[in-house]
Amino acid sequence: MPNITVELLSGRTLDQRREFVAALTEAAVDILKARREAVRIVFTEIEKSDVANGGVLESDK
Repeated sequence: MPNITVELLSGRTLDQRREFVAALTEAAVDILKARREAVRIVFTEIEKSDVANGGVLESDK
């Protein structure tokens, strides 16, 4: 059973998540030969104020 954890900056729509999990599940089925019903995807949302790149908070960009 593939367990896939996805970290995203907050703000993605429900439709974007639906499209993403469909594509990711399809990839797991095709490449890993996993059963579709066994693919588990968990989203972790990260606030822009919790992430910095190059010394600058994402919320400050």
